Amino acid sequence: MIERVQEPTFLILTALATGPQHGYGIIKDAESISGGAVTLRVGTLYGALDRLAGQGLVELDHEEVVDSRLRRYYRLTDAGRERLAQEADRIRRQAEAALARLRSAGPAPQAPAVTA
Repeated sequence: MIERVQEPTFLILTALATGPQHGYGIIKDAESISGGAVTLRVGTLYGALDRLAGQGLVELDHEEVVDSRLRRYYRLTDAGRERLAQEADRIRRQAEAALARLRSAGPAPQAPAVTA
């Protein structure tokens, strides 16, 4: 059984699915993908990128200097794409199961009215 991917990792992999990005771009994309629910901190991002690189899921694409600062661009590896696809499929299956159960249970019971 493959270990479940934590939400920040899922968002990082998803952000990189469309192509290489630098750290700030990944942070902004992850925030957008999550609908504003998750804002990655810089330390969290770079710790996760180091771990994902160690696992062979992402790699350094290229570096450039912008305004005298080094900007590193990361990209998904083939293994990273496969892992993201597996995790997205796992989440989809679980969401479908939850929705099917909600539909079969019918409407939620109404709470009794409170009178004072």
